Amino acid sequence: MKKISMTLKTKILQFIILLIFASNILTVKHAFANEGAAKITGELKKWHKVTLTFDGPETSETAEVNPFMDYRLNVVFTHDESGESYKVPGYFAADGNAGETSATSGNKWRVHFAPSETGEWHYKVDFRTTKWIAVSEQDANPWGDPKGEAVEGVDGIEGTFQVAKSDKTGRDNRARGRLQYDGTRYLKWAETGEIFLKVGPDSPENFLAYEEFDGNFQSDGHKDDLVKTWEAHLKDWNEGDPVWKNGKGKAIIGAINYLASKEMNAFSFLTMNIVGDDQNVFPFIDYDTYDRYDCSKLDQWEVVFEHAGKQGMFLHFKLMEQENQGLLDNGGIGAKTQLYYREILARFGHHLALNWNIGEEFGDWAEEHITPPLNAVQRRAAAEYLYNHDPYQHHRVIHNPPMFDDLLGPDSKYTGVSLQTGHPDFRAVHGQILNWMKKSEKAGKQWAIAIDEPGDARFALVPDDVDPAKDNARINGLWGAFTAGAWGAEWYFGYDNPHSDLTCQDYRSRDLFWDQCKHLLHFFKKIDIPLGETENHDNLVQKDDYCLAIPGEMYIVVLRNGSGTINLENQNGEFSVNWFDPRNGGNLQTGAFKTVKAGKIQEIKGAPSEPEKDWVVYLQKL
Repeated sequence: MKKISMTLKTKILQFIILLIFASNILTVKHAFANEGAAKITGELKKWHKVTLTFDGPETSETAEVNPFMDYRLNVVFTHDESGESYKVPGYFAADGNAGETSATSGNKWRVHFAPSETGEWHYKVDFRTTKWIAVSEQDANPWGDPKGEAVEGVDGIEGTFQVAKSDKTGRDNRARGRLQYDGTRYLKWAETGEIFLKVGPDSPENFLAYEEFDGNFQSDGHKDDLVKTWEAHLKDWNEGDPVWKNGKGKAIIGAINYLASKEMNAFSFLTMNIVGDDQNVFPFIDYDTYDRYDCSKLDQWEVVFEHAGKQGMFLHFKLMEQENQGLLDNGGIGAKTQLYYREILARFGHHLALNWNIGEEFGDWAEEHITPPLNAVQRRAAAEYLYNHDPYQHHRVIHNPPMFDDLLGPDSKYTGVSLQTGHPDFRAVHGQILNWMKKSEKAGKQWAIAIDEPGDARFALVPDDVDPAKDNARINGLWGAFTAGAWGAEWYFGYDNPHSDLTCQDYRSRDLFWDQCKHLLHFFKKIDIPLGETENHDNLVQKDDYCLAIPGEMYIVVLRNGSGTINLENQNGEFSVNWFDPRNGGNLQTGAFKTVKAGKIQEIKGAPSEPEKDWVVYLQKL
């Protein structure tokens, strides 16, 4: 074997040194390029919350350069294979742990994302600063220069991450995907395609007026007597459930657990009620400041909302109410209102099951307003803003009065309404849902309609100790809603009884009625029909009874007094007859007649028991 010459040894040594030097250069460059990269947290799974946190400018909630208004953080997420893309707004997150530390300053900036596909996602950061940029629609000035100044070290960052399939099952919303409006009267889960029927409390509207959230609302002189403890639900908190700041939050988390234990799947809340009925709920640093946001309080709200999603809850965000609809911009959708929408979108828009309710009793209808009312143009503009800026296109609704004629049509960005009625016996529910179902379809855009305030202002859904049976609520309100084609029903508590729309701190005050709601959900699950193909057919049954049907295939008939008729004149064959007890639930039952023949108007009678009571009859083609 020949010896290697010294010259060759020298050259080899020089080459090795050069490789090491080049490798070190590449390592340094790589480290520098990722110096400001996002810290990615959360479960990297489909439909789960993925959080990107950036080290950005050091600032505070009260800094002279407003971190909410004068910075704009957006991150574009693009799926590598499908090309699906989401432009998601971000927000100032103080020290990144404000829910625990109550920090008001820091250098953390954050964005939440709920990926809709497995596989590789690419993200790219757009982070700029200048006066009012958060509410600017411009990416460049008239000369083509970028709007504002790039935030050095963060703007332009790119990266990728891999998303796996979700491992969640059961009630957890992540097992079902995002709830979506698809132009029909029912919302559907993106992952499973299933229709969602919403049932739960609409009250108390001040659900978030909870004493253990940060802020000074508990003692600021604005209706402090209405601040809640939710103490009755402390016993419903379970070991392992979330808390903040060494044990805070147990009672409000317990309230959600109780609703889930009753199989309710929705609750509603105002996120801003300044000058309203309660005056303790707002996302701002104090009652009189409308462009500075309380980072720690909002982090704590997120703990509650995240737990709710895991419990299968739909979040009904009511963004404003009648009294404060013009508070931020004198009735316009101006800078402060847009910033408010943006902050809510950025912090909570990733949740899978929610709607944005522009406002409760929102519009120019009352003789006197505390703040200027919104006219039809402004009400349309509010929905337009959310349509343009919500990357997930959640359901957009508005609550009456006034009525909604001026919001109908294919160009409207509303996808449904949150309906209110005004009779203590709930008799208007069925007819009003049918009315707006037909009006929206005729106008060229079918709305998804929920009855979210049935009853009247005084009584509505009274506590169980006032009326344990709830016959009118059950027949006229609950079954009346769903046989008219509603996708949801939430229950308002009124003002004239304990546990009212403002004072309720115990959902058990209506415990017996939650069972009746659960029975309805169980019924629709048992019969397992293509609900989207059904239509209301009250014309086939007696006056005051209700009918939802696929004519010739199946009929759901609500018999108010235990017997009635069904018109099968134009049908053929034979139908099985099964009975369901809406008062007590249970399995489908057989009565005196197991079948009826088509070809004529048939009597429906022979209930399994209590023939004078209300029954639901299910007829199915044999």
